[in-house]
Amino acid sequence: MLETLFFLIITLVAIVSAILVITCKNPINSALSLIMTFFCLATYYVMLDAPFMAAVQVMVYAGAIMVLMVFTIMLLNIRVDATKKHSHKLVFGSIIGFFTLVNVVFVLIKSRAALPTGPYSGDMIKKLGHTELVGKEIFTNFLLPFEITSILLLVAIVGAVILAKKKI
Repeated sequence: MLETLFFLIITLVAIVSAILVITCKNPINSALSLIMTFFCLATYYVMLDAPFMAAVQVMVYAGAIMVLMVFTIMLLNIRVDATKKHSHKLVFGSIIGFFTLVNVVFVLIKSRAALPTGPYSGDMIKKLGHTELVGKEIFTNFLLPFEITSILLLVAIVGAVILAKKKI
């Protein structure tokens, strides 16, 4: 019952923040809404007992990519009207944030949202660890896609260096 309520609240927050991504006129607010959507997705991973994927979601998407997007927005020098303050929006957002935080803390402390399913049992996951199992899968069953991704990243880095290089 409590897990279902938590799932519904996180889903509502994810849907509202995803709608705000495309409806906000201010690009910084849109980027912040996208960060909230990424955190909701990370919460889904935690509920599915995949903490490694949740950490990667937060670090890669909510961390690195969103910092890059916010810096790009700032470098484009898009004017933001920061003089308007809406206290009712702040109070409403604070109330929603507080109840979401209380619900997250309660669920994480008192219950398990989902049991692991798949070829690995819960005991094997606890014994070996999530990171080791993910590493074994990447370097055995998914080696070719992993290497193709690394080559694509190398090409992107070389292309960025060539584009950033000044003409001599």
